[in-house]
Amino acid sequence: MQTPHTTPETGRAPGLKAWLGLAVILGPVLLVAMDNSILYLAMPRITDALTPTADQSLWILDIYGFAVGSLLVAFGNIGDRYGRLRLLLIGTLLFGLASAGAAFAPSAGLLIAFRALMGIAGATLLPSALAVLSELFPHPRYRAQAIGIFAAAFAAGFAIGPVVGGRLLTHFWWGSVFLVNLPVVALFLVLAPVLLGEVKETRPGRVDAASVVLSVVGLLMAIYAVKTMAAEGLGAVPAVLGAGGVAVLAVFARRQRRLEHPLIDFGLFGDRVFTVAIVTGLLPLAAWSATAYLSGVYLQTVLEVSVLRAALLAVPGALVLTATCIVTPMAVGRVGTRAALVACHFAIAAGLSLFLMTTVTGGAGWYVAAMVVAGLGYGISFAVVADVAVAAVPGERAGSAAAMAETSNEIGNALGIALLGSLAALVFRLLGPDLAPTLNETAELPGVGAAALAEAKSAFVTGLHVVAVVAGLVHTGLGVLALRWLPKGEPAPGGESGDPGEGSRVDAAPPVEGVPSAR
Repeated sequence: MQTPHTTPETGRAPGLKAWLGLAVILGPVLLVAMDNSILYLAMPRITDALTPTADQSLWILDIYGFAVGSLLVAFGNIGDRYGRLRLLLIGTLLFGLASAGAAFAPSAGLLIAFRALMGIAGATLLPSALAVLSELFPHPRYRAQAIGIFAAAFAAGFAIGPVVGGRLLTHFWWGSVFLVNLPVVALFLVLAPVLLGEVKETRPGRVDAASVVLSVVGLLMAIYAVKTMAAEGLGAVPAVLGAGGVAVLAVFARRQRRLEHPLIDFGLFGDRVFTVAIVTGLLPLAAWSATAYLSGVYLQTVLEVSVLRAALLAVPGALVLTATCIVTPMAVGRVGTRAALVACHFAIAAGLSLFLMTTVTGGAGWYVAAMVVAGLGYGISFAVVADVAVAAVPGERAGSAAAMAETSNEIGNALGIALLGSLAALVFRLLGPDLAPTLNETAELPGVGAAALAEAKSAFVTGLHVVAVVAGLVHTGLGVLALRWLPKGEPAPGGESGDPGEGSRVDAAPPVEGVPSAR
């Protein structure tokens, strides 16, 4: 479906209404990004106020990502069939209501419940927002630029979030970090119906409810098992749940191959560029979320810096991430998708290696350097993945393709906390003083001795180092894989920086028969 703003044939620049529409769409994007970065900063305060268990602390952080990741594909398909703007409006309203509930939650259990509700609402926002954006900017060149701005706004939320959160937490209680969402929600609900028209493709078929249930149940069972075993050790119950989760996800994958209208078209993964791009959406977010969470605790509890200073230390990396998102679409048109994907993984690996320089007595400067270098890779990931996914499918599947890209991001975000966060918890449990399951809880024990606290801090820093090494090795391996696996020579999705109608030469895989090329 074409819009009056521009067409691939004419290459005319988008009109003012398209750019205003993009500005409105960025509101929900900022909400999601700020929510993540503010929450990492607020966790020590939440721990003090609600005294969650170690398991509850991880669920407060990652239940949102699990809910979003489990439902993104379903809501992307629903938006494709029944109307993307309508879904955006409903999801934004629900997100605002859940944010208000989270702000005043009296217990850790209720906070987890409201975070889950925020995740359900968030699952309606990102795929529909990207699909609407692809309608406003259908030409590949302008779409790539718009997605770069979209990704930059997401990254800017990380930069704004800690600063806003630091100021709020300096003057108000922890619930204020959720109330900050409400003005943005109100503004979007007022402006979106005016500037955005309903976009509804004629995609056939119904959303397969059984597939939705299988994906949600399988994912939650598997991750819960990993979290429990890392925090408490091996046990019969988590082992059974983990095996059951893997089996359910296998049934889900097999079911998708038989459905006429699947939630996930696994045939798209026959395109190497698409496959590497989706993996690049998954793993960098895992590394980012784990190191952001752990380094927040490191700065505030190990180095004992203030909340506001911890927020300001996060700004340089977030600014580099934002700038990289803006520059990447132009750079990809010249150097190619393959080069961008390779650079992404090596930059993240290099940044993660700098965490090894942090110690119990100092390391704030090394933290800043690590996030700046890794921010280059994170920015490339944010900008490239969504454009490759949307360009790989026809317009009527834009929502579901965007959902696949965002699912990789959100699942990566959740897995980073669950797997890498649990790895750090395991190291702490093995090397710490065995007084409490987390560093924060150990530090708050009445009468805890200086020697025990020093031992706990040392164990925590070792856990941070282990996570950095594991994630760095994974990204180094992926960089080598992308370098060796992806051939050269196919046109870029976003076109070249010259005339809109011209494609650039990038490093892409030849298309698989029956699978749209990522162009």
